[in-house]
Amino acid sequence: MRLAPHPSDFSVLIPARMASSRLPNKPLADIAGLPMVVRVAKRAMLSNAGQVVVAADDERIVAACADHGVQALLTRQDHVSGSDRLAEACQLLGLSDEAVVVNVQGDEPLIDPALIDQVAQLLIERPEASMSTAAHAISQLVDFCNPNIVKVVTDARQMALYFSRAPIPWWRDGQTAGNPGGEAFTELPSP
Repeated sequence: MRLAPHPSDFSVLIPARMASSRLPNKPLADIAGLPMVVRVAKRAMLSNAGQVVVAADDERIVAACADHGVQALLTRQDHVSGSDRLAEACQLLGLSDEAVVVNVQGDEPLIDPALIDQVAQLLIERPEASMSTAAHAISQLVDFCNPNIVKVVTDARQMALYFSRAPIPWWRDGQTAGNPGGEAFTELPSP
């Protein structure tokens, strides 16, 4: 049995931006009386993280977090990715290059705090990995073809080689209208 990482061993950073293309103002979406990003942070606070900080691109997110006792800081609005936002947050927080940081997505209000601890533990145990992410096998064709579900290819050591929103492998020239995977994808192969 693996022990959970010590609280001083890692931080959780939660990137949050107002201009989501799929759901504008998503961080402040009301979920049972609390903004979504606050729900995510409260779940992350149940992990063994030494600190949980929301990295926001908008003062309204920072204010909503402050109203609910969640630490948040304002980052630039022009970041192309959540990873870029977190890199700025690491600088603003004065975290060292060796600091273990778990990126928890701002739209995961039901995230299991134990999963956060597992990702942190993996980073602590495998310092050669610059980052770690949780993943699980896909067993349903609908999930395999869903662009909202990110797919990953790993090597034998479970090191990520490639991420994609498209099915992997993807036959770019074989896609047809109404069937994003082409005729080749009628069922998933057995693992």
